[in-house]
Amino acid sequence: MQRSLDRDGLARDVDDDFTSPELDRTLWLPHYLPQWSSRTASAARYRLADGALHLVVEPDQPPWCPEFDGAVRVSNLQTGVRSGPVGSTDGQHRFSDALVVREEQPEQWLHTPRYGLVEVRARMDLDATGMAALWLIGVEDVPEHSAEICVFEVFGRDVRPSSAVVGTGVHPFGNPRVRDDFARTELPVDVRAWHEYAVRWTPDEVVFAVDGQVAHVSDQSPDHRVQVMLDVYAFPAEGAAPTRQQLVVDRFRSWRPAPR
Repeated sequence: MQRSLDRDGLARDVDDDFTSPELDRTLWLPHYLPQWSSRTASAARYRLADGALHLVVEPDQPPWCPEFDGAVRVSNLQTGVRSGPVGSTDGQHRFSDALVVREEQPEQWLHTPRYGLVEVRARMDLDATGMAALWLIGVEDVPEHSAEICVFEVFGRDVRPSSAVVGTGVHPFGNPRVRDDFARTELPVDVRAWHEYAVRWTPDEVVFAVDGQVAHVSDQSPDHRVQVMLDVYAFPAEGAAPTRQQLVVDRFRSWRPAPR
């Protein structure tokens, strides 16, 4: 089975180095799960500068969805969206049973790979209330197409000067063919500096790596299309003033299986 991040059998599909003056809207939608809130309330805060995307949550930023997600604040870029009508429960990434659609989203598929390799070069500035992540979530064109591949997930509380706990793995959500397989591994990396986070996804398995070193292998594989979710969060801290969190990305790349 595939246990490396080589590019054999792959063709370059996407290469965004964030050097353009504007965000590539043919690739990125700068909102977070807007069906559960609205495009206005879920709008990302970001800037393009110094050849990089600076995705931020700022102290004055309001919660994205107080009805269903409390005081959580988030800035996110995603590469697809869809939902059912207002009032329905038909929407992507149902993180709570209470969720109902508040703003209907027409289908918008910008980049939805099925197998291949996805890689970012990133650094992050997080305090104990922050988290940065790259997820590949199911497009949910049907409910069982909902499994998630977590390329990386880092909580600020798990960051130390010369190491950090990096979460990687697969979550089933509504996919009955996938079991939960998630690892939290302490790696000798300073996440405030640049590192490459990648996943190689085949029909047989999913291989996760940081700086080319395999961190986790899942011996199963979601068999449906996914969309990219690149995000930074701020979780409420009781009695504390909101703080700033940042994820900086200077390259996003995606490879697809090459035609045989």
